This record gives sequence, C-alpha cells and structure tokens, in this order.
Amino acid sequence: MEQPRSNKRKFLSGIVVSDKMNKTRVVQVRWSSKHPHYNKTTRRANKFKAHDEKNASKSGDSVRIMETRPLSKDKRWIISEVIKTKG
Repeated sequence: MEQPRSNKRKFLSGIVVSDKMNKTRVVQVRWSSKHPHYNKTTRRANKFKAHDEKNASKSGDSVRIMETRPLSKDKRWIISEVIKTKG
C-alpha cells in the first residue's frame, strides 16, 4: 500500500513586471528582513520566469507562483493564480 505523497512545493506572491514573451511572465517577488545584530530592515527583490499557459496575466498583476520541474533553461515556476488584476 502506497503512502500519499506530500506536496512540498514552494509558493510565492509577486507582481508581473514583463509579459512580452509568449506563455512566459517575469514575476518580481519582494521581501524584507531584519539584520540580526543591527536590527535594520533590508528590502530585497528577485525576479523569476514563470509559465502562464493561457497568457492570462498582464504586466502589473499580482500573482501567486508555484515551484515546478524545469520547463526551460530559466523557467522553474508556474503561475497558479492571478490574485489581483491591474486596474
């Protein structure tokens, strides 16, 4: 009897900054953290290429991305849902 496989995929929220490629979006994820000694807050951002099968998201939309297997050289994420549209 097989055990059910637990889903350990990562989820991130970000904003679409580029929608110029077909079925691919560039999503910018921002976060902040405090320095352990100085307690100064630092803000950082990363950009991820995410797969969007239906070209549903546009630039400026807030989306949720999910980690997946490698789809191309740079794509390791897919857009799981569009949280908020721009406008």
